[in-house]
Amino acid sequence: MNEDYKFEDRADLENIIELKGVGQSYDGGQNWIIKDLNFIVEDKPEQGQFVILLGMSGCGKSTLLRYISALQNPTAGQVLVKGKPVDNMTHISMVFQQYSSLPWMTVLDNVGLSLRYQGVTKKERDEKAMELIKMVGLDGHEKKYAMYPTLSGGQLQRVAIARSLLANPEILLMDEPFGALDIKTRIQMQELLLQLWEKFHSTVIFVTHDISEAVYLGDDIYIMKYAPSKIVEHVHIDLPLHRTRDTKRDPHFTQLVHHVEDLMMKISNEK
Repeated sequence: MNEDYKFEDRADLENIIELKGVGQSYDGGQNWIIKDLNFIVEDKPEQGQFVILLGMSGCGKSTLLRYISALQNPTAGQVLVKGKPVDNMTHISMVFQQYSSLPWMTVLDNVGLSLRYQGVTKKERDEKAMELIKMVGLDGHEKKYAMYPTLSGGQLQRVAIARSLLANPEILLMDEPFGALDIKTRIQMQELLLQLWEKFHSTVIFVTHDISEAVYLGDDIYIMKYAPSKIVEHVHIDLPLHRTRDTKRDPHFTQLVHHVEDLMMKISNEK
């Protein structure tokens, strides 16, 4: 195992996301939860990418997403998006495992929420929101309140994805978004996400504990360890960019799943 994974910039690509020497301490630096962590996501215009974060619970995967979205500031280091430090004006949405829609608002109003804060007229934001609602297969539900059980779990996650894409289609952060879904709905959501990625060419940073899901969706998988947290392994997924359920039946897909699983077990057994 590479004890401290080294990132190397390619001269022909700019970085869309970069974490430099990031650290997190909650006791004034006596103990570090995350220490000297570096993470680079290179920009791939007109293609986008899926970057997967894997690791045992508590290793800081979700914390990295909060750094990028400016929901949390690290104790040390820098967090840059497109070369600029993130701050309260950074507009990057997250899709959480827990349903995050506002239940007192309709699907239409939830999806258009970011445009409302930007001062866009209701007519215009409704038109743009409806485009996304149709893309995620929720047309006919736009006037319903975004709450369970009025909408199913899968439908509520579709609302969250549509809202995030409308806010910023360039970067999409997803923190175990399908973890609470049944297997059929989870497969459907994976297919939907791939379709949306091919349309928007987004850079997706995706946290999951499901190794098969990570290999199926990911272009690159980064594995984290803790005590303190850092990235220690990188696996490039050399499958075709366009993937379908048949991809999961490719022997090479199975080999990649086993390879990542072996790395995960090795890391979890090391101190």
